[in-house]
Amino acid sequence: MSRRSILRYSAAAAGIAIGGAGLVTPASASDFYNPFTGYPITDGWWEHISRGSLGGIDFAMGVGTPLPACGGGTITNIPYNGTGGHTVTINHPNGYRTQYMHLSQFLLGNGTSVGAGAHVGLSGGAAGAPGSGSSTGPHCHWHMINPSGTRINPLDYIGGGGGGGGTLPKTSTESDGIPGPIFWKRVQNWVRIDAGYTGPIDGVPGPNTYAAMQRYLAAHYGYGGPADGAPGPNTYAALQRLAARHGYTGPIDGVMGPNSWRGVARFVNQDRFDRV
Repeated sequence: MSRRSILRYSAAAAGIAIGGAGLVTPASASDFYNPFTGYPITDGWWEHISRGSLGGIDFAMGVGTPLPACGGGTITNIPYNGTGGHTVTINHPNGYRTQYMHLSQFLLGNGTSVGAGAHVGLSGGAAGAPGSGSSTGPHCHWHMINPSGTRINPLDYIGGGGGGGGTLPKTSTESDGIPGPIFWKRVQNWVRIDAGYTGPIDGVPGPNTYAAMQRYLAAHYGYGGPADGAPGPNTYAALQRLAARHGYTGPIDGVMGPNSWRGVARFVNQDRFDRV
């Protein structure tokens, strides 16, 4: 047995990962990251759940985009994996697994050891193309699987350290129509879960909060402007359309008032946004 094989065997027994350069490092939630922060989410976790999927997040990207590993592990390729099409699995040493679906091409062989950031495949998803599965447009579908075999939201795992970082109280904005720090913390938690926001949950909205909100509104509520983090009437008109799904009955005029904010507050007061 070679020295490298001995090193890998010892690392596996100890539950640690070997990076691409042979560096042995422990695997924990802090070793993972979101490699797709630059891509808009076109279908969030709960949108998948609501239509009967086991869950996932879809990131829009052109066919052939390199897919970085969100954490270190070993590779298992699954060609033509049902509706998921070509699927690459990263088996992390802490028992979690990452899966990217609808690939156009695998880049590594089964059993290859990779570090976080290594390219593990190329995105696909073009309708009818080999490896696309049931996809109707170019994107990458991402989910994780915990050690008990349950599919989980990778942004929850990464953002919450794999075990939850506390809970948020409900916002009183639902009653008084005045957005305050708790309201904005829940907004930040919403866009963390559904739109790839990776900033702090501090109740102080800034460009990153607004840009993530704009990405979500563009995907679901007709916002057609840039995700530039500078909200204006078009952003707020889309936010009013969201609020209208939660009890707001006023005009869609891009001018936020107490009734608009109440509708948004009913949305962010959902139980699923309680846990940070």
